[in-house]
Amino acid sequence: MREKKLSRLTKTGSAALVSSVIGMMTVGAAFANDKLVELQKDEANWVMQGKNYSADHYSTSKQINKKNVSKLSPSWTFSTGVLNGHEGAPLVVGDMMYIHSPFPNNTFAINLNDPGTIVWEHKPKQDPAARAVACCDVVNRGLAYWPGDDKTPAMIVKSQLDGHVVALNAETGELHWQVENGDISVGQTQTQAPFVVKDLVIQGSSGAELGVRGYVTAFDIHTGEMAWRWYATGPDSEIGLAKDFNSANPHYGQKDLGLKTWEDEAWKIGGGTNWGWYAYDPDLEMFYYGSGNPAPWNETMRPGDNKWTMTIWGRDADTGLAKFGYQKTPHDEWDYAGVNVMMLSEQKDKSGKMRKLLTHPDRNGIIYTLDRETGDLVSADKMDDTANWVKKVDLETGLPIRDPEFSTRMGHRSRDICPSAMGFHNQGMDSYDPERQNFYLGINHLCMDWEPFMLPYRAGQFFVGANVWSYPGPKGDRQRGIGSGQVKAYNAITGEFAWEKMEKFSIWGGTMATAGGLVFYGTLDGFIKARDADNGDLLWKFKLPSGAIGHPMTYTHDGIQYVAINYGVGGWPAVGLVFDLNDPSAGLGAVGAFKELARNTQMGGGLMVFALDGKGPYDDLRDRKSTRLNSSHILNL
Repeated sequence: MREKKLSRLTKTGSAALVSSVIGMMTVGAAFANDKLVELQKDEANWVMQGKNYSADHYSTSKQINKKNVSKLSPSWTFSTGVLNGHEGAPLVVGDMMYIHSPFPNNTFAINLNDPGTIVWEHKPKQDPAARAVACCDVVNRGLAYWPGDDKTPAMIVKSQLDGHVVALNAETGELHWQVENGDISVGQTQTQAPFVVKDLVIQGSSGAELGVRGYVTAFDIHTGEMAWRWYATGPDSEIGLAKDFNSANPHYGQKDLGLKTWEDEAWKIGGGTNWGWYAYDPDLEMFYYGSGNPAPWNETMRPGDNKWTMTIWGRDADTGLAKFGYQKTPHDEWDYAGVNVMMLSEQKDKSGKMRKLLTHPDRNGIIYTLDRETGDLVSADKMDDTANWVKKVDLETGLPIRDPEFSTRMGHRSRDICPSAMGFHNQGMDSYDPERQNFYLGINHLCMDWEPFMLPYRAGQFFVGANVWSYPGPKGDRQRGIGSGQVKAYNAITGEFAWEKMEKFSIWGGTMATAGGLVFYGTLDGFIKARDADNGDLLWKFKLPSGAIGHPMTYTHDGIQYVAINYGVGGWPAVGLVFDLNDPSAGLGAVGAFKELARNTQMGGGLMVFALDGKGPYDDLRDRKSTRLNSSHILNL
């Protein structure tokens, strides 16, 4: 889809497409939605990246628990045959597991009764030029599943780096439809996992570092036809604001700000892409996500608040129209792209009122909790006390109270800004334990120096305008280049941290919590670890073949609970290792931050699956040995 076609669809599409979508909503859509909800409740499945629509990444399984987690051992493994960063996690539906890879975005279906045999595979042919415009490695954050209806079979949906969204028959792997959602010639790429709601596939976009104007799009799951598309910047008619937009919080801003908060037509190349994670409330029929950083990074080149970049959105799933939008970092100066995970919970606030909440650990070092019905700001706490660009967030206005010492400006190298552009939190999928009412956060403990410069916009070329030097934060060891990670347990109501633990490198992939009282996560230097959810004590770890930047998942099959995680170091933190870079400011500051990573791991690509005592589908020798032992015992009698 070329840029002209995108513009034409937008200009002619808003009202007509929304009206068309409302007309298409049928009983079948509701049925598909209900079926996905039911599948999420079954611990045999892991049907979406966040485990469920709440994106709480929490499993009620407790066969693996504090008492026996030390007995976890490898059960089986799978190699994708691809290097580079392996983000996201596989999906499990019934007997089938679906595994993805980074570019070239291969997909594999395997039967869990015999995971050594590939049932089908999909290996797309893509324009290799897509690699050249990918910001930070050629990662992909995973697959989506749609359960099918009486018109269309169950499908696996994926995004490709070259801008395509693809739907495959989940049983056969046959191509059902393919649509173009971006144009790599202007820098539009896709790394995000699609998100399925009702009969819609919701897909974001990447490329803000190349001056791409961000948007979110919905496609009809049956045909691939575009249902609606809304942008982060520009006129209200293209942003998609409901008539009552921000009526509960008019101080957040309402009309015409996608134009008025930009100079001239800078909004057309103003970023605001969304390549992170979505959540959905089936009762409210609203979905939630964050738009990212404005372009370019150099704030001098784009005066104003730059709405609606850096915004938490609450949109109607059928029409895509926004009920609320809360901008966390107006006029961003540090690339604090706000696309991070949105986790939904139902909790009592400090007054004792039960509320539907949304909690979002942002790249800017603040953990925000909003009422997800109205957008009301409930709390905004520092993720770590070393965050220094902001003194606090004013809960009445929603605005950050900045510390001018850590602002950026032309002709000046600002030093020791915390967090770095990589954020105290990035793309990791974190977790919420409803029993303990704790959020378990994987954190990047990184700070930076920042020096902006001027540059012209050229379509399809990087449009950043800043040199960045990143390094471990004050609690790490800057001389040795380690101590850039933390794991924390956080209560959104009290604002308190139950515990926190330091790690050698950033926890890039996120966490998974279970009813067994455990918190699992992977590390950049190649470990999967399990900690006690109550106190953070380390209970188990295993060295993977390569670093982990994906999130753990769990499923139960034939009575056995398994824990799985992708391995394959890469992504933004490992660009120095992957592309053999040495300049500390290269990789948008990542090379200096992780200068020691190559001494701890190397590239790889695959999946490792664990179970207690390594039990699994290939236990035939174990079973025969047990039979022989039992026979000998009987003979001895």
